[in-house]
Amino acid sequence: MNRILPTLAAALMLAAPALAADETAPIDRAPPSKPPSAMTPTEIKAYNAGLPETHPYYIKCRKTVELGSLVKKSRVCYTNEKWKDVVAKSSQNARDTTEAFVSKGGNSSN
Repeated sequence: MNRILPTLAAALMLAAPALAADETAPIDRAPPSKPPSAMTPTEIKAYNAGLPETHPYYIKCRKTVELGSLVKKSRVCYTNEKWKDVVAKSSQNARDTTEAFVSKGGNSSN
């Protein structure tokens, strides 16, 4: 037991620089040639191979429930770069809607 911990610590210290070097290495990759939602899961997996999850062109997919259905779902896929825009636009729309309701609600007298 006393020998395992120092050996494990030495192994981690030797492996840490190699792991850090892989994360900081620049990866040159062109954006996907077709829209990610039109790609098959196999194509997306092949495209993402070797890309870190934080890369702007890494493709992430989410399933959304169709309105009016209990079981039907649709798959929406975008690059990290596009997801950032989609989330920002959704947040702005939510803020605008909330602001519209608050400003109209404040004018009424109860």
